[in-house]
Amino acid sequence: MRKIVLLTLAAALSGGAVAQKQQNIHSGYPIDPVPFTSVKVTDNFWGQRLKASREVTIPLAFSKCEETGRYDNFVKAAHPSDDYKVGGFSFDDTDVYKTIEGASYLLQTYPDKKLEKYIDSVLVIVAAAQEPDGYLYTARTMNPKHPHDWSGPERWTKVEDLSHEFYNLGHMVDGAVAHYQATGKRNFLDIAIKYADCVCKNIGDKPEQKRLVPGHQIAEMALVRLYTVTGDKKYLDQAKFFLDARGTTSIKNPYSQSHKPVLEQDEAVGHAVRAAYMYSGMADVAAITGDSSYIHAIDKIWDNIVSKKLYITGGIGARHAGEAFGDNYELPNLTAYNETCAAIGNVYMNYRLFLLHGDAKYFDVLERTLYNGLISGVSLDGGRFFYPNPLSCDGKYHFNSDNTITRQPWFGCACCPSNISRFIPSLPGYVYAVKDSKVYVNLFLSNRAELKVNKKSVVLEQEANYPWSGDISVKVAKGNQKFTMNIRIPGWVQGNVLPSDLYTYADTQKPTYKVTVNGEEVTGELQKGYLSIDRKWKKGDVVAIHFDMLPRVVKANDKVSADRDRVAIERGPIVYCAEWPDNNFDITSVLLNRQPKFEVVESPDLLNGINRLTTNAQSLSYDKNGKLTVNDVKLTLIPYYAWNHRGEGKMDVWLPIGVSAVTAQAAK
Repeated sequence: MRKIVLLTLAAALSGGAVAQKQQNIHSGYPIDPVPFTSVKVTDNFWGQRLKASREVTIPLAFSKCEETGRYDNFVKAAHPSDDYKVGGFSFDDTDVYKTIEGASYLLQTYPDKKLEKYIDSVLVIVAAAQEPDGYLYTARTMNPKHPHDWSGPERWTKVEDLSHEFYNLGHMVDGAVAHYQATGKRNFLDIAIKYADCVCKNIGDKPEQKRLVPGHQIAEMALVRLYTVTGDKKYLDQAKFFLDARGTTSIKNPYSQSHKPVLEQDEAVGHAVRAAYMYSGMADVAAITGDSSYIHAIDKIWDNIVSKKLYITGGIGARHAGEAFGDNYELPNLTAYNETCAAIGNVYMNYRLFLLHGDAKYFDVLERTLYNGLISGVSLDGGRFFYPNPLSCDGKYHFNSDNTITRQPWFGCACCPSNISRFIPSLPGYVYAVKDSKVYVNLFLSNRAELKVNKKSVVLEQEANYPWSGDISVKVAKGNQKFTMNIRIPGWVQGNVLPSDLYTYADTQKPTYKVTVNGEEVTGELQKGYLSIDRKWKKGDVVAIHFDMLPRVVKANDKVSADRDRVAIERGPIVYCAEWPDNNFDITSVLLNRQPKFEVVESPDLLNGINRLTTNAQSLSYDKNGKLTVNDVKLTLIPYYAWNHRGEGKMDVWLPIGVSAVTAQAAK
């Protein structure tokens, strides 16, 4: 079986074409997402990322599933034996599911018949491992008498602790739905439905059921997703049960957000990935059921994150210990954990809250996370990964025993690489949304989108050089009808770093924006962060958008002790950092001017093409006599997401603007 899989994988990488079927999915949300199948990305910035995902990340992830025995686990589970030694992690199955999910998204952008066949061959192995009643968990099934140490002696006995049986279900469902949307095939979807039905039958409040909740959340939002595809309400009910029962079962621990019922929680605590997945599930249930108590609870938690626990890069999870949120305003830079998976979870949560409330502030947070703390987790070539994403580096990496600070080609616990594998190709699904006669333009990148507005076809063609330029055009290529186009006016162009006082702009710049239709300016009061253009559109109409993209100086709330006497620099959605290769002095010795002026330097040949920022600054050091000396220097900044591509060394996002924050260099 191993040899067959390898040969099929090698063939899959050679290309091919196959027609894709688009599925009509009714979301159940107040606002309907536009599925990834409807948006073809032609953008340079994201096109590079999608190309790297297609050519490097996905093939790497599949090869690692082969190399590390992920596929073998399914083969063994189909033929269980007392001789098998069950190793690895109890959630290793999910790396297969997540990689198939990402590959399925790519099939829409890059149709590939051979890749489809390869996925089908993997699914044959997966299906063979499924037990007759639908249970599918290789960590137990391959050797039922001696399962994985984290699994417990029987099904579900440690599901609230370490077994991850429900976590595996969640990623299986997400992968299966994506595969179904991309291909129209049910071979993976039927496997997932069978396992979901097994869980629904055995877990719940009925006398014959076990009253248990996931130890690691994600099944909640996956089951909601399965409901939106199948229309079977039992999956929505099961997701709500998992949330309603949380905090009332045997394990009560802030680490897994089970310390109290979810409706009583108002602060983000514990393991940041588990938390973000649970909060996303809460937003799903709030949006689809309209349950006001859920809406109130998730709104309070979101406000706590955005006003007290969010890094300027959009990362979440301050502490290495427990990969967890810290206390309010606890946002260290050198030891910031900011797991890549947590950034992905933060995107999921804010996207769902947008679908619930229709407010652009959620996309402001989503965009900040997307362009900074999320894509920093994968190298530009798509082949190396960060698990944590610190905002400062002193030349050492504080999370590995060997202190190396380079991105790694894989991890034993591979959740971040496989999560990147599934997320990047899903990006097309975040660009637009629709509600009745309203079209929301939420992200700015070149693409062609086919939308359904009032059951009629509308085709939009967007052209952009974002995030380097604030000039965007949206052309109506098809759709002679009346509808409202809602253009998101980002918070950063309105003078708001975040929809809170956690960070504020500390300069006197006043950027503006302008929107025209066929050359005529459109004005009006923004509604929830959107400029609404309501008109009878015709083919060829062009909306031109201009955002002033000015380098901005940001300061943190004084309660964030790590950032006192320091500032951060951003331009548009991009957060910048100082890194050692661009500066011929120790960057920890730099002191910014009180009112720094920046020059934008286009650098098309550096780091896949970036805009650098330069400014005059000072470097502090001691001479041989112990006297403090000051030297004028030119400080160069690059986008944070692009750091650590040119070797190991120092990096800082938050730069000293007060002498107390400078580390003056000793005499040499």
